[in-house]
Amino acid sequence: MKYISKFQQMKGYPFFKWISLTAGMIALLGIIGFLFIIYGGRLIVDEKDLILPATTIVETEEGTLVSRIYQENRELVSISQVPEHVQNAFIAVEDVRFFGHAGVDFQSVMRAVYRDIVALDKVEGASTITQQLAKNLFLDNDKTWMRKTKEVMASIYLERHFTKSEILELYMNEVYFAHGNYGVNTAAKYFFEKPVEDLTVAEGAMLAGLVKAPNTYSPYIDSDRAKTRRDIVLSQMEKAGMLETEEMLTLQGRTLGVVEQKTEEKPWLDDYLDIVIREAKDTYQLTIAELKRGGYRITVNLNETAQKIAYQELQKDTYFKGSEPNVESAFVLMEQQTGQLEAVIGGRDFQIGDYQRAMVKRQPGSVMKPLAVYGPAMMVDYRPYSLLEDRKQEYDGYTATNYDNVYSEEVSMYEAIQYSKNAPAVWLLDQIGIPYSKDYLKKMQLGIEDQGLAIALGGLETGISPIQVAQGYRTFIHEGEWIKAHSIASIQDRNGEVIGEADPDVTTVFSKQVAWNMLRMLESVVDHGTAKSGVYKKALAGKTGSTQHPHVAGQVKDAWFAGITPDYVTTMWMGYDQSDEAHYLTEGSSAPTKATKAILESLDQQQTLSSTFSKPASVEDVEEPIVLPGITDLEASYKFGGFSLIRGELNWTPSNDQRVIYHIYESTSTGANKIGEVKGKGSFTLDNVSLFQPSTYYIVPYNSLTKQEGEPSNQITLSFVR
Repeated sequence: MKYISKFQQMKGYPFFKWISLTAGMIALLGIIGFLFIIYGGRLIVDEKDLILPATTIVETEEGTLVSRIYQENRELVSISQVPEHVQNAFIAVEDVRFFGHAGVDFQSVMRAVYRDIVALDKVEGASTITQQLAKNLFLDNDKTWMRKTKEVMASIYLERHFTKSEILELYMNEVYFAHGNYGVNTAAKYFFEKPVEDLTVAEGAMLAGLVKAPNTYSPYIDSDRAKTRRDIVLSQMEKAGMLETEEMLTLQGRTLGVVEQKTEEKPWLDDYLDIVIREAKDTYQLTIAELKRGGYRITVNLNETAQKIAYQELQKDTYFKGSEPNVESAFVLMEQQTGQLEAVIGGRDFQIGDYQRAMVKRQPGSVMKPLAVYGPAMMVDYRPYSLLEDRKQEYDGYTATNYDNVYSEEVSMYEAIQYSKNAPAVWLLDQIGIPYSKDYLKKMQLGIEDQGLAIALGGLETGISPIQVAQGYRTFIHEGEWIKAHSIASIQDRNGEVIGEADPDVTTVFSKQVAWNMLRMLESVVDHGTAKSGVYKKALAGKTGSTQHPHVAGQVKDAWFAGITPDYVTTMWMGYDQSDEAHYLTEGSSAPTKATKAILESLDQQQTLSSTFSKPASVEDVEEPIVLPGITDLEASYKFGGFSLIRGELNWTPSNDQRVIYHIYESTSTGANKIGEVKGKGSFTLDNVSLFQPSTYYIVPYNSLTKQEGEPSNQITLSFVR
């Protein structure tokens, strides 16, 4: 009772009260601090950072890698894809009690503190896998107590909100493995050329050993040190009971087995990849920043063989003749059935993000004629052998002239296309009307603001791009249907869900008959017309085009060739990026024509291209044009016998074309009378002739397609009296 009384007396002393209050405050602060560390992690953790930047893979439908687009080169995997022995390797060397702690391994912390005190320096770390993940995702590398406290807080938060498997999956996808590789799957492919699922125990151990100091232990930097580090990991696995001693020793005796790194430059892929990136943004609303972080898998329509051939062919200076050496080019190869872009060249030395010339709008020249004039005209009353005016004439101040200044008064549409005559095209556009023509251009998504007749010759203010030309010309090979060209087949997100798939717009522009008519006429352009330059032995139709330089008379600004094969539609443009008087081409459309044919010829050696065009069953074929002969050897003679005792016979050398009709005329004092006709033959029998009354005759060849007569032959007189 005496001691109790003394204690009660002491309670009244101020010093004792101060001690009690201080102790209580410290305890309270300790509790608050503890609770803050336990529950304050949400102030440190931004769960958006748990979505790791992942590499977007661009590949062909056959699975051939085209490119990787990334901020950090990382291919994500789920923990279920990582073999258990690979997981064990990381756990053994980085955090052997990973499954036993709640984010912080206090046993390791105390051991590390003891060893640091003994060594009077920091000699051992104690960060768990969870702490390493927290530091890498949410914190900087400052070595301060506050940073370490935040690391603990974030680690505890992760442990409270995620399972151990989820944390390990995040960790193995996040860590860096040297040489720009993030994540265990990326590292597996880089060092061993295999996915993580196929890694052996020794390979997994080597990768686990890299995490501590990736560049220090890289086998490509120091193979001896890398092997030593791998063997340490195997020893740690044996100590943890993850390996038998005998297996450990066997594995430690093996070499690292990393693959030899090969650097293969493929400059021809940049042009195509640039188109893919642009299409991802324009069609699927995926920016380049999203592609670099999103981990998408983009399947594309690239034909790498064709892309490489086109790139290599356009490196040849022989095609590029101009006032300055930097003549540029663009090329498009579009599969005609689907609209898939299989090859695109954006420039002769193109890099991603450069001036994409395959999409740049330029004046198309005569390439525009089939799209704006002849195709629409055949949808009304005009046919391949309809006669068009071919004369130099003025239209409200605009004068259309033929390139060679030669005019025929009248010419068939077939011939006007074959020889790219300007005057008939402008006359025909004036006949059908500009609004009517532009309605068809709009169907092909060629909306132009121009209102003049220069549209017929491709004299546009803004112009059209090589890809747009290919889309338009596709209507002639695919029964009149226009389709939007596309490079992307499909896009999957990082979870393998398809978020975008090609579904190109399709529009019927021309009838099947009109499309076939145009294809046949364009085939004659290649066989006999302005596109004869170059060599390609299989089926090819096409149209040349060129534009006059605005500052240099007689020189070319843009040169084009649009081609059609049974398999593909192609477009090639050549010219300068500048259009000043110092930059002009000295060779016109023959250059892109020759280059296109060379590309097709080389491609045919790698993949067999079709030899002929196939006519749709429901359309009529277009006859080859009839060329009327000039006849200068008409002769006449008498024949005796038969029902008419006396007959006459006219003879001449006929054309090899059996379709030519010959009109027979007799000249009289009152004019010429047609007395008969024959088809495909070089003779005509005259009945009821007189021996004593001379008669004069001549013949005129006739074209049944155009309904035109040719030039009269020489005249011959049949008379018995000489």
